[in-house]
Amino acid sequence: MQIIRSLGRMVKAAQSARRAGKTIGFVPTMGALHEGHLSLIRAARRAHDVVIVSIFVNPLQFGPREDYRRYPRPFRRDSALAKRAGCDVIFAPTAAAMYPAGRRTIVDVTGLSEQLEGAARPGHFRGVATVVTKLFHLVQPTTAYVGQKDYQQARLIQRLVEDLNLPLRVKVLPTVRERDGLAMSSRNVYLTAEQRWEAPVLARALRAAAAEIHRGTRRASTVRARFARAIAEAPHARLDRLDVVDASTLQPLTRLRGRVAILAAVRLGRTRLIDNILVAVP
Repeated sequence: MQIIRSLGRMVKAAQSARRAGKTIGFVPTMGALHEGHLSLIRAARRAHDVVIVSIFVNPLQFGPREDYRRYPRPFRRDSALAKRAGCDVIFAPTAAAMYPAGRRTIVDVTGLSEQLEGAARPGHFRGVATVVTKLFHLVQPTTAYVGQKDYQQARLIQRLVEDLNLPLRVKVLPTVRERDGLAMSSRNVYLTAEQRWEAPVLARALRAAAAEIHRGTRRASTVRARFARAIAEAPHARLDRLDVVDASTLQPLTRLRGRVAILAAVRLGRTRLIDNILVAVP
């Protein structure tokens, strides 16, 4: 497995692969890899000649009171895990290389960037869109693989590729979960033992909300109330946000129809967990 840190070397390696007629599967990450990331790498391995994984903790998507400095960076462990999952190249640029002094350009998917999670974290999705656009130009993938857990981010990346006519596909794969239902996340390591015991309440509450829809409920307010009751079963979990939206446009719904996404975030102590569930309304 090759490790590339230079932007120029990454472009040359990608161009060489494409000239040889090889397809490139790309998994963008911020490191601290877990089984969710590894499932994306394995999917890319099954479908492509070359698999590239980026490991880059992107400062643009962290707010001033968020955890950029303490975000885990176990690079040697990540490299070993990625290699075993089928990675051929790790692209690990520095922040100084990605964002040199004097830069002026940002990418903003207006409409999707400012709503929902974007309203709670101003500038976050602008940072995501900017780094993903740069990575796509550097890596030149045939297909990019992302997970459903960060659903708004996945939809934003899909829209960005569509709007800019970028020559790649974006595949969104299902969320990978622990045995008790907790969505795998790099931030799970911040949970205390007690918080970790309570954390699966988020997945249970999402399933309860989905069951409410399948029982015939069509009012979003009723679905939100059912979710809140389920969250209340965990004494230390605090609901941070809950949105019931159209799964394609992410527009809020009052009456449920078509394909619905329920997006939620809870706080356990200082740790903020996000998750979602998709429901096809009968």
